[in-house]
Amino acid sequence: MPGPTKRFTDADFPADPYPGATPDCSFVHLDGVGYRLDPDPSRYSGWRLDTPDGGQVDLDDWLAARYSAPLAARVPVLSYGSNQCPSKITWLREQLGLTGPVVVLDAVTEGVAAVWAAGFRVRDGQRPAVLAAAPGVTERHAVWLATPEQVAVLDRCEGRGQRYRLARLRTGQVRTADGALIERPWSYLAAGTIRAPLLVGGAPVRCASLGQAEAHGLIGTPATSDGLSADEVIGEPHPDQWPDALFGYGLLQPGQSGWGLVAPYASGESRPALASGSRHDTGLGWPAMLLGEHPDVPGTLMGLRDPEGLLPALDNYEGSDYRRVRVTLPEQGAVAWAYVWVAARQHLRAMDRGEGLESVTNVVGFGG
Repeated sequence: MPGPTKRFTDADFPADPYPGATPDCSFVHLDGVGYRLDPDPSRYSGWRLDTPDGGQVDLDDWLAARYSAPLAARVPVLSYGSNQCPSKITWLREQLGLTGPVVVLDAVTEGVAAVWAAGFRVRDGQRPAVLAAAPGVTERHAVWLATPEQVAVLDRCEGRGQRYRLARLRTGQVRTADGALIERPWSYLAAGTIRAPLLVGGAPVRCASLGQAEAHGLIGTPATSDGLSADEVIGEPHPDQWPDALFGYGLLQPGQSGWGLVAPYASGESRPALASGSRHDTGLGWPAMLLGEHPDVPGTLMGLRDPEGLLPALDNYEGSDYRRVRVTLPEQGAVAWAYVWVAARQHLRAMDRGEGLESVTNVVGFGG
C-alpha cells in the first residue's frame, strides 16, 4: 500500500484481488485521479488540498469549481470493502454511472470489523466483505462523504434490499482523520444468507487476517446474525439528517431570543462547548463566528431530534450573512451544525472568550 502522496492515479491502486489497494490518506477522486486531503478547521469544509501551483484550496471551493455539492450536502457512508479503492471508484463510474468527485476520508473503527462473507460475487467469483460486531477490535477503513446521487449508485452496486441493507450503524465507533466522531454513519450491512458473515470453527474470519486467495477456499456456515445494532434506512438519505446536533454561540442558545426556534427540536441536555475559530461583535446585536485552528469560540452544544425539520427554518433565520457548515468540536470530536459569518468583515470587533452576549452592540433581538 503506497504511502501518502499529493496526487495519484488508479494505476497505483489496482482493484484486484478484492478488496483492492487503497491510499494511506484521505482523498477526493475524479476522472481516474486522486488528490490527497488534509484536515483544516479554518476551511468551510474542514479539509484542504494542494493546487498545482503550490497553493492550497478549501475542498468546498474545489468541489464548487467542478459543479459539485459541498460537504454539508453529503452524507457519511462507512466503506469497509472495495469502495475505498480508487480503481473500484472508476469502475462505478464506467459501469453504474457514478458522477462527480468522490470524497473518501481515512477512518479508524472500533468494535466492528470487516469479515469474509458466506457467498461469492457473481461478476468475478471473489469473496466479498461484510461488517460484523467485533468487541475490542480496531481497524482502518474509510468514510465516503457521498451526495444523494452517489448513494443511489452505491445502492445499485451493493444490491440494496437483496444482498445488503442500508442502515444507520449504532455499534462501535467511527472516527475520521480530522478527529471527527461519525455517529450513526450510513453503512451497507448483510441482508441475506449470501452476504452473512462466514463462520469457520464457529467464528467469523476478519479480512485483515486472510487475503482473497486464502479466503476463497474457506469452508464454513453462514452466521445467523452480524451482531450489529443498526436502524435500517427507509427511503433515501438526506444530508440534513447528520449530524443531529447544533453548536450555538449567539442567540440560538437556551435563554436567548432565537431559542424558541430550536427548543421544539432539542433532544437531551445542552452542554457548554468550544469551537475552533474566533467570535466577533457584528455591531448588529448578535455575534459572528469565523473559522480558525484554535478553540476560542464558547457556545452550547445542543442535541436535535429532527435536524432535517429544523435546519431550513434556521437557514432562513440566519440569512445570507451566515453559512451553515459542519464543525468538529475539539473536545471528543463531536460534529455539529454551526452558522459561520460569510459577509463583509471590516466592521467586526474581536471578542474575548470571556465576553458574554451582553457585550455585543446595538442589541435588537434578531439574527446570530
